Amino acid sequence: MIDKIKDKEILVIGLARSGLAAAQLLAEKGASKITVADRKEAEQLQEEAASLKRFPVVEVVAGGTSPDLVTPGLSMIIKSPGVPPNLDLFKRAAKLGVPIFSEVELAYAFLKAPLIGVTGTNGKTTTTALITAMLREARFDPVLAAGNIGNPLCGVVGSVEAQGFIVAELSSFQLENIDRLRPLVAVFLNFVEDHMDYHQSIEAYFAAKARIIENQLESDYAVLNAADSRVAALADRCKSRVLWFDRAPVESGIGLEEGWITIFNPGCEPARICSREEVSLPGDHNLENALAASAAAWAAGADPEAISAVLRTFKAIEHRLEYVATIDGADYVNDSKGTNPASTIKALQSFSGRPKILIAGGKDRGSDFSELAGMIGREVKSLILLGETREILARALEEVGFEQYRLVANLEEAVQGAYEAAEPGDIVLLSPACASWDMFPSYEVRGDLFKKLVQGLKSGPGSRGGGR
Repeated sequence: MIDKIKDKEILVIGLARSGLAAAQLLAEKGASKITVADRKEAEQLQEEAASLKRFPVVEVVAGGTSPDLVTPGLSMIIKSPGVPPNLDLFKRAAKLGVPIFSEVELAYAFLKAPLIGVTGTNGKTTTTALITAMLREARFDPVLAAGNIGNPLCGVVGSVEAQGFIVAELSSFQLENIDRLRPLVAVFLNFVEDHMDYHQSIEAYFAAKARIIENQLESDYAVLNAADSRVAALADRCKSRVLWFDRAPVESGIGLEEGWITIFNPGCEPARICSREEVSLPGDHNLENALAASAAAWAAGADPEAISAVLRTFKAIEHRLEYVATIDGADYVNDSKGTNPASTIKALQSFSGRPKILIAGGKDRGSDFSELAGMIGREVKSLILLGETREILARALEEVGFEQYRLVANLEEAVQGAYEAAEPGDIVLLSPACASWDMFPSYEVRGDLFKKLVQGLKSGPGSRGGGR
C-alpha cells in the first residue's frame, strides 16, 4: 500500500469521521497531494477542514463530487462508508483504472496488532464491545474497538502493538472495497435484507459482507452462525478454521447445552462458561451476540474465566436497548440503533409479554415491513410513527389489521404522545426500524435527543410527576 501513497496523488470521498482519519493517515504516510471531496457545503465542513489545515498537501473540495476530480494521475481513491457506489465519479475511475479502496483497507496495511472483524446485519456493535471487554478481562493490552463502532480504523493505526488486539465492527459498505484485509478472527453474526437502497440487490449485499473471510488463511478463524443457513453455508468457502455459535450444542465453537453456555472443542470434554440466566444482557438476540463474542474471544486466546466474567457483568451499550428512565411506572428504552426491521423485531422480543408503546419510522431505504407489522400486531399496545416511512409503515400495519397507531411530525411530539399514553408497567421503546438520515445526522443524535426528551419529562410542564 505504501507504494500507492508515498509521493502520490490520492482522492478521498467523504469527510465524515472515516474520511477525516483517512486523509490524516495518508498525509502522515507521505502522499504528495490529497483531495478530500464531500457533497456538503463549505460552511458545514468548517470543523473538519480546520483540523486538516496542518497538512499542506490536503485540499478540501466542498459542495459535490464531480467526476472531473478523477484524473489519470491519481494513485487511488479512498471511499468512505455510506458514500453511494453508483456515483459518476466511481464510473470514471473504473474507466481510467484507478483503484477504489475503503478506509479500513487503507488502515489494515499499517496495523501491527491482530485484527478481529465483526460483520452481520444486526448485533455488530454489541458483539464488538463484548469481544473487546473479554480480551481486556483476559489481560491482553491494549485492546481497542474500532471501525463502524465509531472510532475509524485509520485513527488507531500506530496505537496498538503486536501484543494487543484491534476489534473492528465492519459494515458491508466498508468490506465492499477491501483488497488484502484479513482478520485473524472473522465473525459473521447473521444476515437479513437491509441497505437495498445502497446495494440494489440482496445478493450484492451478502457478497459484500462475505468478503470478511476472503483473505483468511488456515491459521485464522471464522466464527459463523450455525442457525443462519446463508451464513452457515460460507463454511464451504472458508480456508480458515470454522468455529460455530448456536443456541444448541455445536461440533466446534460455543453453544448452549442444558442451559449453559459451553465450549465445544473436538477431542475434549465440553467446558461450561456460565449459565444462560447469568448473562447480563436481555433478549435471545443478545444471547446470540454473547455466544458469538465468546467464540471469537476464545479463538483469540481469552480464558473461559475472563469470558464468563464479562458475560455476567456487561451492560447494554449506548443506543442499543439502553434503559433511560422510569417515569410514573413506565420504563423508557432507547434502541435508536435499531435501524432495520429485523433489529426492531428482536428488540420487541426482548420485552415479550410486557405492554409496549413503540416509536418507529425514519429514512426510507426500501425495507420490507411486513414481518415487522405482524410482530407489532402481537407485541405492541400502541405505535407512534414519524419520518419518511411513517405512511409506508402505516399501510403495512393496516394490512394486518393493526390500527392503534398515530402519525407525528417529529421526535418531540412522539415522546410527548408516548408519555401521555403510557401506564404503569408499560415500556416506551424507541426502536425505529429505519436509518436516521431523514431527520438526524446519525442514530446517535436521534438517541441522544430521545434521552434528553425523556429526562425532560420528569420536570417539564407536561409531567405528571412521580419519576424515579
